[in-house]
Amino acid sequence: MTTPLKPSLLNRTTRQCGATGIVILAATSLVLAAMGRHFWCECGGLEPFSWDIWSQHNSQHLIDPYFFTHVLHGILFYALLGWLWKSLSIEYRFSVAILLESSWEMLENTPMVIERYRSVTISLDYYGDSIANSIMDVIACAIGFAIACRFRPRVSVAVFVATELILLITIRDCLTLNVVMLLWPLEAIKTWQMGLR
Repeated sequence: MTTPLKPSLLNRTTRQCGATGIVILAATSLVLAAMGRHFWCECGGLEPFSWDIWSQHNSQHLIDPYFFTHVLHGILFYALLGWLWKSLSIEYRFSVAILLESSWEMLENTPMVIERYRSVTISLDYYGDSIANSIMDVIACAIGFAIACRFRPRVSVAVFVATELILLITIRDCLTLNVVMLLWPLEAIKTWQMGLR
C-alpha cells in the first residue's frame, strides 16, 4: 500500500474527487435506469437500511450488509492503483477506482451476473440492485478509498480484516467468500452459509 495523503492536500483533492464522483454517479444512474433498474425498493418503504440478507429488501435500500464489502473495494483499489500507477495523481487514481466500481455495479445488474449470483451463491432471491443501492455502493467504495488515502496502511489492513470477520460472524458472507463463490463455487461453503437461513 502507498503512504497516506498529507492533510494539506486533502481539501484540493476532496473538491476534485467530489466533482469527478458526482459526474460518474450521474452517468451510472442513467445507465442503470436505461437497463430497467428501479430507483428504490418496489415495496415503497422508506427505510434507508435493510439488514436481512434473506429478504426482498436486500440490495434495494440505501445500505445493507454488503455495503461494507464495497468499502473494502475502495481500500483494495487504493492499494492496487497505488502499486500499479504511483506516478498518477491521487485524483486520477480515485477517478479510476470510482469508474471501476461503477462499471461493476452496471455489470452486476446484467441478467448474466444476476443469474450467476442466484445459481451459485446464497443470494437465491437476488434480482439485482436498485439504483439507490448501487449509488450507495459506489459511495461506499469512495469511503474505502478515502480511508486508505487518509490513514497509514496498517489501519486499512485492520479495517479490512475486521470488516471481513464481522460480516462472517453476522451474515456468514464477506468479500472474500463472495468472490470465491462467484468464481469457484464450493458446495461446502454454500451449505455452511445457508445454515443461517
